Amino acid sequence: MNPTAENTANLSLVLDVPVSLTIELGSCQLPMKEVLQLNVGSVVQLDKSADAPVELSVNGKLIARGEVVVVEDRFGVKITEVIGGSTPV
Repeated sequence: MNPTAENTANLSLVLDVPVSLTIELGSCQLPMKEVLQLNVGSVVQLDKSADAPVELSVNGKLIARGEVVVVEDRFGVKITEVIGGSTPV
């Protein structure tokens, strides 16, 4: 078996393993007093501007950046940059 075919065969062993994909829109720090005052309709200001890219992580490792889009009636993310991979789209 040649090395490329062997690597492909080895990779196929893990292709069905579930991983955790996280998309981070932003974050903030609030004192507990303010957290306890949150209610329906409360607005929490995040540390990123509205036009900043969101970050995609797999099991805590940053893999890509993208922009939030709406697909039918759901949010989605359009990948604009793959970290350590190809050039930005």
